[in-house]
Formats: sequence, structure tokens, C-alpha cells
Amino acid sequence: MLSPYLSKIKLNELAKKVIPYLGAALLLSAIDKTNLPQAIDLIIYDYVISKKPLKNGINDPIVIVSIEETDIKKYGWPIDDKLFCEGIDILDKYGAKAIGFDIYRDIGVGKNKKCLNDRFSKNTKLVSIFNVANNINAIPGTPPKRKSFNDLSLDSDGVLRRDLVHVAGQDDSTVSFPLRMYEIAFNDILLRESLENNQSKDSWIGKNSGIYRREIDAGLGMQRMLSFRQPGTFTKYSLQDLLIGKISQSSIEGKIVLIGSSAPSLKDLFEVPFSRFESGNVMMRIPGVEIHANRLATFIEQRNDVYKPGLIFNWTGKILLIMITIITSIILGESYKKLHRSVIFNSFFLITIGILLIYLLFNNILLGVSIPLLGILTFSSISLLRRGLVGQKHNQQIRRLLGQATSPAIAEQLWQQRDQLLKNGRFEGRKIWVTVLFTDMVNFTKVSENLDPSELMDWLNRGMSVCVPAITKRGGMVNKFTGDGMLAAFGVPISSNVNVDALAAISAANEINERLIGLNKSLRDEGLPEMKIRMGIHSGEILAGSMGSAERVEYALIGDTVNCASRLESLDKNKHKGFLRVLLSSITKELISGNSINEERFLKWGPIKVKGRLEEINVFELLFNKSK
Repeated sequence: MLSPYLSKIKLNELAKKVIPYLGAALLLSAIDKTNLPQAIDLIIYDYVISKKPLKNGINDPIVIVSIEETDIKKYGWPIDDKLFCEGIDILDKYGAKAIGFDIYRDIGVGKNKKCLNDRFSKNTKLVSIFNVANNINAIPGTPPKRKSFNDLSLDSDGVLRRDLVHVAGQDDSTVSFPLRMYEIAFNDILLRESLENNQSKDSWIGKNSGIYRREIDAGLGMQRMLSFRQPGTFTKYSLQDLLIGKISQSSIEGKIVLIGSSAPSLKDLFEVPFSRFESGNVMMRIPGVEIHANRLATFIEQRNDVYKPGLIFNWTGKILLIMITIITSIILGESYKKLHRSVIFNSFFLITIGILLIYLLFNNILLGVSIPLLGILTFSSISLLRRGLVGQKHNQQIRRLLGQATSPAIAEQLWQQRDQLLKNGRFEGRKIWVTVLFTDMVNFTKVSENLDPSELMDWLNRGMSVCVPAITKRGGMVNKFTGDGMLAAFGVPISSNVNVDALAAISAANEINERLIGLNKSLRDEGLPEMKIRMGIHSGEILAGSMGSAERVEYALIGDTVNCASRLESLDKNKHKGFLRVLLSSITKELISGNSINEERFLKWGPIKVKGRLEEINVFELLFNKSK
């Protein structure tokens, strides 16, 4: 059973992991409540629609008689009802299956304005429109079963993407314009009955479904995404063409005819998904009558069993996807010891999910893209940020515990093994095999007499800047500074190989010598004393661990190995050539043998008895004027 103290530590560590992710969840939730996710999803949806191949409307049994600018120029606006009556009579004579009048005429126009009332009250092929939102009535005299509403569902950005198919539970007149046209043309009310009984195969758009967030009111009726034909591909004639006899009977016979406006001046034009990605001086807009033709064509596809309704994910499905992506991004962010691997795998996951969701959109499966991707981006970023901050803190903790300079890589490795190395926030005392490196500056007392304190400190620090990086970048640890020298060790607190540790110490000595040459050139140019250093290197077993009180703790290295390295450094101080003199023991030399270091680089001093030690040490000097 865990002690209360350790349980508290575990809980604190857990809280430090969980709290950033709770913050990420709150951030994502806040973003979700804005219009940004839906705006992104709608743009992506529009792009996908603009890239999908659209069907050619010329193959549909639908003909459009449009009021164009040439018609307005010839007949004026509003056009006299008498002209519409003449056109309707021609279409009826030519054998149109159904005629839909997508023009508001609740108030007649012209001297013979009663003609439309008479025809719509008697001709069973005619369908009149009314508009619920604007409170515009159908043509007077139209029976309820030939009335229809032409209201359209625009998104908040003014783009028409949705089809208001049907509103269930209404009176006989409240049927959508294309559905009513379908019923008149095919004498078929089974489709509407299936809608009333909710037996349609469609997945309807509701609140928080598909690419929509909270904009859609589920009480507005049965809605689905519009299925578009290529703009301008429905068979189309002008009203003038119809009235002057330019249209043949064969072009109308057996067809469903929609009469409506396409003249820009009448402003019955709508932006559609591909409007944003259509190049040109003027943004593409589709006439309302052509929109209704697209809607009607979809009903005809349903009748012929070729319509593919697609799939619209509801809120539950979207939440499930979001949770899966978030959990996966957290796992990828936390599972790999090396931070860059987490970055790579999370980036790959983000791209993969993005491609998958867009692929589903291309296949008419609507599932919001933005929130899952923002979720991956947010939580993976939080994971990387948290780990980066924790890594920095860990490095600081390790440095505090060691009390000295060590490389970030070693600090990270130490933290990964903290359960084995640390106990109650301290390094336990243990015996380990290391290579110790001890340095001291030559003639420091004489130098200090000729420099003021600030100059002396700067001179010392320039020397340390030569030594410290050479040690830490090879995995060594600077354990302490001794005024004008330092104690460093390779293989503490962890070691992968004693031979590698010894070789790292020799490699560090080589770099220090090379950098001292450059430093002394600069010192001479500045008129400052040159710097010479003595170094002792010895390998062996030491006792290492945290030492001190709660106020001050230090990572201590204790043992004969440390003492021997110190004695080698101070041995025969007057015997010194060059800027760096390195004496090492035969034990260290044996550890690096066979590592492509020229034996001529080692000058044998022979067995020497050092102060404080009964047993002699076999000493060698590392030479720097021989080839490596």
C-alpha cells in the first residue's frame, strides 16, 4: 500500500497531466460554440462540391421557361397575365405533363388578369406557388392540392446548400413546390406518404448534424443537402421563344415545365456551393427556377431508384469521432519518449484524418471536418507543450539534484529512469564505475595579482566556457567548480558503457586543447595572460548520491577514484608543455585501448606513488603533437 506522502505525489503528477488537457477541452468547447467550425466546414464542403463531377440536367424530363432580360425589355415588368396565359395554353396544347408557375401572382397584372385565376382553378396540370416566410399567397382560385410553397433554406453565409423537402403534418396546400410538381406529373403521392410516415431512406439534417452545428432548426421540416446538376444544363427557353413559336411540340410533350425568372434584374438568384470557386468577374448565382429543377430532378431519381441519399452523421456520431481523435492524439503525444516522434506521428494522424474526412465528403457522407481536426491540433499541441514544459522542469530538477551542469539529453534520460534512481526526491547513494576528470589552472595566483576582480572573473569564465561544453556534450557531468578548476565525471548518474565513458573523457580533453589554442590567441591579442590547464583522468568505482539538507542538496562523488584524479592533476606541476597537460592512469588507458587512438600519443611516466595512497599508480601523459 502506498504511503500518504507517495499517494499525494502520484495524485499531483496525475493532476499536472490532466489539467492541461481539461484546459484544451474547454478551449475546444469554446471554439465549438463560435461560428468558426461551421464556417470552415461549409467552405470545405463547397470546395468538395465544386470538384465533384455533376450530372447533366439535359437528360432530365424537365424544361425551364425563363423570364430573361430580353423578355423584360420586350414585354416590360411586371409582365401582363395575358401573356402568361397564352404561354400556359401553348404548353398545355403541346402535351406538358405538369406546369409549375414559379412567379408570384397573388395580385393580377393587366386588363385580363382574371385569366390566370381561371386557368389555375380548372387546369389540373398547373401548380401555383406561395411563400410562407414573406406571407405571399398563391394565385387565387388554385385548389389546395395544386398549391405549393417555394421557400428555400439559406445558410447564414447566404449560400443555398439545403433542400427543404417536406414539412410533415400540414394541410393539403403545404407541400414543397418540386414535390407537388412530382405528384402532378406522375400522379403519385406515395413519396409524400412515405415522408409523412418517416419511411424515407434519407438521413435528414437536424440540429448538430452533418456539417452543421447549431444553425439548423429540426422543427423546420425534412431537409437534406441539395443534389446539383451542372449549372445551365437543363433545357431552357425564354418566354419570347414560347410565345413566338420557336419551341417545337416535341420539345415539350411529356415534359415537366417550370416557368420562372432568370433575369438578374429580378434578383431571384442564389449563391450555391460552387459559387465560391468559380472564376469570373461576377460571382456565379443560380436562378430560383433552376434550383427547383434540381430539387425536382432528385425526386425523379428517387422514383427511378438511382438516387443515392448519402449519410448524415448526427451529434452522437460526431461526438464519438471527436473523442476517438482526441484520445488518439493524446496517446500519440504521450507514448513516445522522444518528443519529435510524437510530433511526427501526430502530424501524420492529423493529415490522415483530414484526408479520410474529405474522402467521405466526396462520397456524400457528411461528418464535420473542422472540430475533429481542431481537436487533434489542440490536444496534440497541448501534449507537446506540456511535455516541453515538463521536460524543461525535469531538466531543472535534475540539475538541482545534481547541483551541476549536465546535458539536456542526460537530464531527460535521468528523468526517464527516475523511479530506479530517485527516492523521496533524492539520488540514493550507490557504487558506480566512472571516469573522473579533474582540472586546475596553472599560475592562477600570479594571474590574479595582475588582474582586477572583474577582469579575473571574466578570464576564468572564458576558460570554463572552453571546458564545460566539451564535457557535457559527451554525456559528462561537471560536478563542481573548485575556484580555478573543476571536477567532472563520465558515467554518472547513469552509464551505458565504462569504455565509452573513458573514451569520452579523452575526447573531451582533445577538444579542450584545441579550443585553448584559439582562446589563448585571443587573450594574447587582448594583452591578457595566456591560460594553461593541468588535467588528471582516472577510472574506477566511487560512491555517488545526494548529500545535504532540505535547504541545500548536492550530488556528491566520493571515493579513491576522485582523489586519484586530483593527485594526477597536481603531479609534478613544473613538468608541463603546451597549454594543456593531461595525465591519466593505466586503468583509463586500458579502457580506451583498441579505439583507434595512436599509442604514440601516450608518454609513459611509469609507476608513481601519489599523496594519500599506498598503492602506486601507473601514469601516462596524453600528447597533442602526435597524429590521432
